[in-house]
Amino acid sequence: MTQEIIIAGFGGQGVLSMGKILAYSGLMDDKEVTWMPSYGPEQRGGTANVTVILSDEKISSPILDSYDIVVVLNQQSLDKFESKVKPGGVLIYDNNGIHKPPTRQDINVYCIEAMNACIEMGNSKTYNMVVMGALLEVMSYKLPMENVIKGLKKSLPERHHKLIPLNEAAIEKGRTLIK
Repeated sequence: MTQEIIIAGFGGQGVLSMGKILAYSGLMDDKEVTWMPSYGPEQRGGTANVTVILSDEKISSPILDSYDIVVVLNQQSLDKFESKVKPGGVLIYDNNGIHKPPTRQDINVYCIEAMNACIEMGNSKTYNMVVMGALLEVMSYKLPMENVIKGLKKSLPERHHKLIPLNEAAIEKGRTLIK
């Protein structure tokens, strides 16, 4: 089985971190993995995206034209990647900052209110982990939570490991946003 995913948004939203955590989690689950970030020189505030492929078999190329799952966190990313979701695939978007929602009828669309969930949790820095929880919920690969936490530990500097329980709670909150 192969799962091809792209996560896209503004720099500073944790897009690349989500991809890295997902890639580490897949490696720890003995999957073949590619992680390919893409961002402009402006990073924070500019657009950023990351492609992650998880597979039971060797991956021939990290370059894709279409995806099983697309996660978009801003209007520019929605405009660019909505057409790249494979028919029957999944599009996840946060309605915060999206003024023109997706229109495709041949895909599964999930509007999550990740920013509102962060406000409920009292910490806007958990935004990307709320989104990560929603992504994990729709993936056909069911990565063990222990591997996701290991991936989080590998991605975060040790000085931030005290925040892992908060991030784990944010992931669990994000899972509940998929309806």
